[in-house]
Amino acid sequence: MSLVKRSLLIVIFAVLSANAHADAPVKIGTKAFTEGYILSAIAGQTIQKQLPGAEVQRTIETPSSMMVFNALKNKEIDIYPEYTGTLSEQLLGKPELKTLEELREATEPLGMVISDPLGFNNSYAIAMPRALAQSLDIVKISDLKKHPDLIAGFSNPFLKREDGFHALSTFYGLDLKNIRSMEHSLTYSAIENGSIQLTDIYTTDAQLAKLDLKILEDDKHFFPTYEAVFLANKSFIKANPKAWQAVASLAGKIGEQEMISLNALVDLEGKSVDSVAASFVSDGQKQASARRFFRSSEFWQRTYEHLFLVVVSLCASILVGIPLGMLATKSRMLGKCILGISGVIQTIPSLALLCFMIPLIGIGTLPALIALFLYGLLPIVRNTATGIMSVNKNLLEVGQILGLSTRRQITWVELPISSPSILAGIKTSAVINVGTATLAAFIGAGGYGAYIVTGLALNDIPTILHGAIPAALLALLLQGLFDILDGVVIPKGVRLQSRA
Repeated sequence: MSLVKRSLLIVIFAVLSANAHADAPVKIGTKAFTEGYILSAIAGQTIQKQLPGAEVQRTIETPSSMMVFNALKNKEIDIYPEYTGTLSEQLLGKPELKTLEELREATEPLGMVISDPLGFNNSYAIAMPRALAQSLDIVKISDLKKHPDLIAGFSNPFLKREDGFHALSTFYGLDLKNIRSMEHSLTYSAIENGSIQLTDIYTTDAQLAKLDLKILEDDKHFFPTYEAVFLANKSFIKANPKAWQAVASLAGKIGEQEMISLNALVDLEGKSVDSVAASFVSDGQKQASARRFFRSSEFWQRTYEHLFLVVVSLCASILVGIPLGMLATKSRMLGKCILGISGVIQTIPSLALLCFMIPLIGIGTLPALIALFLYGLLPIVRNTATGIMSVNKNLLEVGQILGLSTRRQITWVELPISSPSILAGIKTSAVINVGTATLAAFIGAGGYGAYIVTGLALNDIPTILHGAIPAALLALLLQGLFDILDGVVIPKGVRLQSRA
């Protein structure tokens, strides 16, 4: 090949590569709570406003700061909104980092860039009903030492964070006796109906004024500053400098009161996140509209994601589970090991099993598939072993007399006779996977669980049902399909015998 041709091919390849980068969608992640949704929507719409035709995907919605941080580090997303205090205290584990420049120096080796602050500080705080605080003469966090019997309901992240409740208790010398772990969005309902009396809040939460909550003074200055910023990959910025400039232009443009107002439009007035973001991006020219619980394009995308998770993981469980179940019948010791290991996997809480995959593989579809595959093994392995062991030994002896090979005895005798038991195991595994797959959204795998995650974050029952009802219907549909499959796969004689 001549030098001219080689040079031409290199130029063409470079142009195609550049176009591929230019056309690649901007992937924006978020932590699953109202403010995170709004900020990610504002970032996406700002990019599209300044770069008409740019494609933006809002993806990776998870309650975990570490999950979305690792997704950025692993280049599974390009941008996401974060807070300086969370970066120093939890994600980097370096509470001594106080300034933005120190945080930038710490994240630069990780391939990350931090924008200038957006203009508001959303700190953690401790709050309680104002009337109760006045009656007990509680003004500051230190005053809680006199009231250890108060019923506290704290969000799950706050109970586990390095800068959370346990560190706060040690710092202030608190000894609260009654502490409940709750989803953050549910703490407000609990404090409104009197189930709890004390909770952690974000200082930009819209519910503070509605419920007339008093923020207790952090008199010993425990909580760090949580300035809102955007984090981005350096590689993304290099490939898409104008998109990053669009996001960076938001610095200093969202004040604390404005963020509270935006949160209130979603949490209190039921407006959609996208329309609230649009009203901000277009300088208030658009009126935020009510929430839309059903968008057909998104629904069918979620349906595809959920079916993909269920079908692929179930097929893998069948391909591995049936041979393992057959192998378990060949030796008593081997059978105990196979069934024991399968049983241990089944006892692991499903969300924990999904999360165990993250350090090994990351987040997204692949770890979700592996976790669902493992979770679906036990019913198939156990029912296959039970079915094979129930085959009449006389039939196997007859097969040997007739000169059937081992393979033919398996395919002609053992599997057909044990097919009702095997199919029952597969059916159980399928129904389990449909329900468990809703949890895959917590590690960014989508599916119907994405509606449930969003609904929990926004304390929005219709959105939760938008994910829960289709999942329940899908489980019923699969059960019906397997009932039909019974009549096709199970030999007639076996069916008649089982009915008798």
